[in-house]
Amino acid sequence: LFVGTKKQAQEPLKAAAEACGMPYVNQRWLGGMLTNFETIRKSVKKLDSIDQMEKDGSFQFITKKEIGSLKKEREKLIKNLSGVREMRKVPGALFVIDSELEKISIAEAQKLGIPVVAVLDTNGNPDGIEYPVPGNDDAIKAIKLFCEAVSAVVLEGRREFEKIAQEKADALQAEKDAEAAAVAAGVD
Repeated sequence: LFVGTKKQAQEPLKAAAEACGMPYVNQRWLGGMLTNFETIRKSVKKLDSIDQMEKDGSFQFITKKEIGSLKKEREKLIKNLSGVREMRKVPGALFVIDSELEKISIAEAQKLGIPVVAVLDTNGNPDGIEYPVPGNDDAIKAIKLFCEAVSAVVLEGRREFEKIAQEKADALQAEKDAEAAAVAAGVD
């Protein structure tokens, strides 16, 4: 999960997370996003149901005032949850820009035992961060560099994982083929 809510981090973080297919939080960290994950999933389901109502034409059966309030709620949900909309389970790691600003997300990750990778500036506190990365968490270019580097590492890790999974599948298939050949040779 990529986390960075400060103004200069929002766009680079979103672009990097989307490039590698990872969830992100770039607007506002909602308290309990990790520790109370079921409630966040309910909010995402509410967003999905509003989208579904809009698609299937259910809006024609409710009043304009209700439509207005649903659209307002939808905009609020999209703003806060668009990055975690596809996240089905608690993440395996957190990448954080500005550990001082994102104290709540780091505390939640610690509570759940999720490792945290964070860019630490001179004002950053390394307590509770498993993988501190010294660097400037204020400059847009530095943030972009860190986000792109983490995105590239995620993509590389994903390719390696897929390669290993393919090798295991090939080995299992070769084993099955060898057993089938042995059975066929024994039958003949």
